[in-house]
Amino acid sequence: MKPGVLWQVCVTTLPEAEDAVASWLGEFFDSPAASYTDIETQVVTVSVCLTRRPKREASASRLLAEGIARIRDCGLDVGPGTVAVARLPRRRWAESWKRHFPPLEIGSALLLKPSWSRRRARKGQTVIVLDPGLSFGTGRHPTTAFCLRQVVARRRQQREQSFLDIGTGSGILAIAAAKLGYKPVQGVDFDPDSVRTARLNAARNRVLDRLRFVRRDVTRFPLRARDQFSLVCANLISNLLLSRVEPIAARVRPGGILVVAGILKEEFPQVRQAYEAAGLKLVASRIEQEWRSGAFRKPLALSNPAASFPASRR
Repeated sequence: MKPGVLWQVCVTTLPEAEDAVASWLGEFFDSPAASYTDIETQVVTVSVCLTRRPKREASASRLLAEGIARIRDCGLDVGPGTVAVARLPRRRWAESWKRHFPPLEIGSALLLKPSWSRRRARKGQTVIVLDPGLSFGTGRHPTTAFCLRQVVARRRQQREQSFLDIGTGSGILAIAAAKLGYKPVQGVDFDPDSVRTARLNAARNRVLDRLRFVRRDVTRFPLRARDQFSLVCANLISNLLLSRVEPIAARVRPGGILVVAGILKEEFPQVRQAYEAAGLKLVASRIEQEWRSGAFRKPLALSNPAASFPASRR
């Protein structure tokens, strides 16, 4: 193989099946998958890049097609579901990757940009430098963007507010919260690679001393919370949000806000019903593409005697 050459395996699909196809493709090749959505056609290209040509290419393509068929059988609209293998010069691939991640503004308060961008922040704008990586969360996915907008919108200057990010991924939400003045700030994730990546991203943004990332499994959260937070973001799949209503809601302090995301719009009514049954009230919601996210307020009357305002830990 000539140096500087990559092999790219691509699957074309639709947004509904994007996560499932990306998971299958990444698992098949034991390599992280990336996805790109054509805004006009809404066709998603999920791809992995390999340093060597896939062995037994025809057989691999057939097995991939069988996996995509199984995803379709699960009820997801896979769309084209076509598999393609292409030889790709590394230099062209790198530049193409960069073009897919331009700077992103969240209102006038926050600017997200990759390290290669020379974009300057406007006056009073907080900057987060974050490159695409293995952990979920660049701010461009509709669910992450909704959470970021809520982190910005719920911040009250001169007021003490704390923040918890459940399923922190790249750490983008916790980093934004720390830069905007939330304190203390904590991010949790079950994946140790995500925790490591989040810490590296926090260090790059010079806020590692203002927050704490820990490895923790939401399925093992106790029903009662020792610490409660002013704002809690849970960008998780619907099954987790539904199975862990009580422990997630318990981590919101009375009068605080819980932001839930990662929910397909047809699944949102069930999630809403579950959290409203737990005493929270929907105060904001947004539908974007096939996703619907929401923000719930916890009444002041709902309190947890065992909980106290979390102390900063480093």
